[in-house]
Amino acid sequence: MKLMILGATGAVGSEVLRQAVKQKGFETVVAPTRRPLESPGAARNPVISFEQPLPEADWWSVDAVICCLGTTLKQAGSKQAFYHVDHDLVLACAERAREAGASRFALNSALGANPDSRSFYLRTKGETETGLARMGFERLILVRPSLIDAERNETRPAEHLGLLAGRLLSPIIPKRYRPVSATAIAATLLRELSGGPGVVTLESEQIQ
Repeated sequence: MKLMILGATGAVGSEVLRQAVKQKGFETVVAPTRRPLESPGAARNPVISFEQPLPEADWWSVDAVICCLGTTLKQAGSKQAFYHVDHDLVLACAERAREAGASRFALNSALGANPDSRSFYLRTKGETETGLARMGFERLILVRPSLIDAERNETRPAEHLGLLAGRLLSPIIPKRYRPVSATAIAATLLRELSGGPGVVTLESEQIQ
């Protein structure tokens, strides 16, 4: 299987890349990024701007895609910029890969994703899931983690406090709302690529 990883510089995407290059089931692994990866391993690492229209290239021709693209409202600077990354860019990449032959797509989404949500963040995630479902992938995997437990390059004070509270209160918090490790999310995304046709939604408590 030829695999593409989108968002390989992020907490989950980098873990997907680390695990993928160690597995024997992938003929090739390609990880396009905005800046060169420090340790791409055996992966091909084209550096692109991710501006639309996306560039035409032979590396879009893969069998499966794992998408971990995403930002925060603070990083993006505005709702419009956030929507551009977490919705528009995800769908544009998915469409380009689909046109090039990809039949399987796995998305690292978010717990509570819903196109009808009052939360802008969760509504965006839900609309992205809906858009992907309309593309006709043979197998679509939507993974919805709760708070992600991972080391990050950037500082996220609110998330850090949430993780500390989640770790301390884990025994009494329902499993769905407990922090989930990037390692477990990556393993789930990779494992689910090999299933049968259909749309599969995995909630946070199902990630392992």
